Amino acid sequence: MSGFRHIALFRWIEGTTTGQQDEVAAKLRELPGAIPEIREYGVGVNAGVNPGAYDFAVVADFAGLDDYLVYRDHPVHRAAVDDYITPITAERASIQYEL
Repeated sequence: MSGFRHIALFRWIEGTTTGQQDEVAAKLRELPGAIPEIREYGVGVNAGVNPGAYDFAVVADFAGLDDYLVYRDHPVHRAAVDDYITPITAERASIQYEL
């Protein structure tokens, strides 16, 4: 497979509810329908197997860097980040790489 992958990991602030986390997941799952440049998209809550892990992950695949940049800057994506993710984020890590 060739392409470009984006992975983002989040730790939520203390007091974040399951409902807030579910709302983030639901909003993010809408993105493939709004942004055709997304090839594959997955989100998930930490399974709780290993201590010290992040709370939530996003893995997104694109045909290439240009498609990733469309996603990154897309107003629907930015709204999900600004309205649902940023208010409950304590820490974020991300990486992008070619497949």
